[in-house]
Amino acid sequence: MSNSDNKHSPAEQPLLNIYNTFSRTVEEFKPANPPFAGLYVCGPTVYGEPHLGHARSAVTFDLVFRYLRYLGYKVRYIRNITDVGHLENDADEGEDKIAKKARLEQLEPMEVAQYYINRYHEFMSLLNVLPPSIEPLASGHIIEQIELIKQIMDNGYAYEVNGSVYFNLDKYAYTEDYGKLSGRIIGDLFANTRDNLDAQSEKRSPLDFALWKKAQPEHIMRWWSPWGEGFPGWHTECTAMSHKYLGENFDIHGGGMDLIFPHHEAEIAQSNAACGHNPCRYWMHNNMVTINGKKMGKSLGNAISLEQFFTGEHPLLEKAYGPQIIRFFLLQAHYRSTLDFSNEALQAAEKGLERLQQAGKTLGTLSKQDTSTVTERLQAIENGCTAAMNDDFNSPVALSHLFELVRLINAASDGKEKFSQEDIAAAKKMYGFLNDVLGISDTANSGTNSDNLLNEVMVLLLQLRQQAKNNKDFALSDLIRDELSEKGIQIMDGKDGAKWTIKH
Repeated sequence: MSNSDNKHSPAEQPLLNIYNTFSRTVEEFKPANPPFAGLYVCGPTVYGEPHLGHARSAVTFDLVFRYLRYLGYKVRYIRNITDVGHLENDADEGEDKIAKKARLEQLEPMEVAQYYINRYHEFMSLLNVLPPSIEPLASGHIIEQIELIKQIMDNGYAYEVNGSVYFNLDKYAYTEDYGKLSGRIIGDLFANTRDNLDAQSEKRSPLDFALWKKAQPEHIMRWWSPWGEGFPGWHTECTAMSHKYLGENFDIHGGGMDLIFPHHEAEIAQSNAACGHNPCRYWMHNNMVTINGKKMGKSLGNAISLEQFFTGEHPLLEKAYGPQIIRFFLLQAHYRSTLDFSNEALQAAEKGLERLQQAGKTLGTLSKQDTSTVTERLQAIENGCTAAMNDDFNSPVALSHLFELVRLINAASDGKEKFSQEDIAAAKKMYGFLNDVLGISDTANSGTNSDNLLNEVMVLLLQLRQQAKNNKDFALSDLIRDELSEKGIQIMDGKDGAKWTIKH
């Protein structure tokens, strides 16, 4: 079932509620200009292989994007690429992360950026993450960032020193509620840093952050500006690009919780300093992926790349795990919960996914009955899925309802429940929900051409095997079973006939 088959008018839907990091409460989603909805998400800094942490953020906001569209909203989804300006340790000093990688590998910085952009796209596609509406690059929006900085300076909230421009947080903090997003108290921040200002620093306060940095002679990536040759600060780019494509006050801004401070706090300050108001209505943040309780990340040296998950070539992995298993694993936890990596959890996800997909195959073989024993329960499952998603995109609860659907399908296959033609259509619609909203591939619906061909071939082979058994040609029957097993396809005989599944 396609996404378009599921669309409804937003006015017809139960209320969607979102946890807003800014208010620390669950709020009803009220977009500024319905039926349009604007979503901006901080994308990757492209200097290394995509890993599970990248996947969690991408899958989280892919879920948001998909569900908003399912509800009938016309969504403009912006996910940026940081290809310049993100310095080491997320600070205002040190080397640009991409430039450092380029120096170590003796490549042009844009060569590094392009390679890892391609890798990111490749692996997001494998995870069935939909491409955003627009994917702007920081390096492609230097003019917009310069204009934003000018506006902030004209309003008195920034100052220039030796070709660099810094945000004047000391002045801003006395007029605005800096720290509300992260829960930090500005007075404490100033008290803890006032005495730590390096005598050589250009900043008036340690908390001031760079809007534009003067390029030193060794710095490769540089652009002309009114303040001399340089490059934009990391925080500047997201404010400039979100304003360009979504306006100065859009609906949802998302990202990982590690971006709350200082990155998103700085975005709020920049927007208020330039425009006089916050940049968005709702702030959403996905939690971390951890290994043994510690955050997974490139900078921490403990990241497992997505390629390593898919090949199994990492000391911490007992086996390879396919992209659908990884996506299912991520969706089994609520996006605001910490998700701890373990082989046991991934293998449990693998078994759960197999149960869902096998039930999808079984659904396609059910014979419709004149009477039904499941209609009300199917409606309750559908309502439960919608209610879960309306409750701050609660994917694990939605999945729990779909596993109730699996139980009913299996019971019907065993003759313990009865599905009418309408029931089968309702169950297939819920598998469409699994596919279109949760992004998990199903086997009850059309799938790809190769999936269809495999299904048709397997139906034919099982029919031939059954004929051999009926003719007491057990040698041929066993040969078909054993040959398929060697090819990775398992045959399971039951009282209602044979079923098949791909072995993992």
